[in-house]
Amino acid sequence: MKNIKLLIMVGILAITVFSASAADLTADEIVSKANQASYYAGKDGSAKAHMELSDGRTRDFVILRKNTENSADQKFYVYFNGPADVRKMAYLVWKKPSGDDDRWLFLPALNLVKRIAPGDKRTSFVGSDFYYEDVSGRGLDADMHELIETTDTQYVVKNVPRDPSTVEFSSYTVWIDKDTFLPRQAEYTDAGGVVYRRLTADDIQIIQGYATSMKQKAEDIKTGSSTVITFSEISYDQGFQDQIFTERFLRRPPREATR
Repeated sequence: MKNIKLLIMVGILAITVFSASAADLTADEIVSKANQASYYAGKDGSAKAHMELSDGRTRDFVILRKNTENSADQKFYVYFNGPADVRKMAYLVWKKPSGDDDRWLFLPALNLVKRIAPGDKRTSFVGSDFYYEDVSGRGLDADMHELIETTDTQYVVKNVPRDPSTVEFSSYTVWIDKDTFLPRQAEYTDAGGVVYRRLTADDIQIIQGYATSMKQKAEDIKTGSSTVITFSEISYDQGFQDQIFTERFLRRPPREATR
């Protein structure tokens, strides 16, 4: 009986400590953990993606990502396998949270490598409802974060841009799972406080120990258009070489992107 009582007390203590720890997290800490879970799983990663737009168009592409050691900088390489109008197109990002990202887009029809201006981060990604910034992430210091609600399963964080002139939204609210710290929904509001855009992440699976969203959706509430991306063949910690993420491979994709 004494042992049972001791176990119960230990269990209660553990729950209390966990709850206190969770409650002590600040909005900035929650957003940092969510950013880590969303974009930094493993040292690198790859995935195949199938994109479906509500107007019937599709896109098939491969995403490669490599973290920079001892830094929040990252490199992303996106190669399009189809359909014909985007086949062999490639997109390269050198993400720099402390400054402006470097971004390039290879247009095979013109045999042209186009440098994407930093101000284009919140424009359509290859004609979809996702933005370029959705693919590689937004800098943590770009917004002020406020924890506005805590439920049994989620943190709800409101984010207000530090420089409103650089974005089209006045604020956005994110619902973040407590157990995985993956953002499950984000809603963007305009200057009038009306929600005009929504992102959702579903079908959460554990892959190589990392919680991973296998399906994501972007919706333009004002126009009614939407885009769904379904991921497959996700893999982490493959040991990608830095040379993959260079401008020379935009015209000549590495085998990791085409296999």
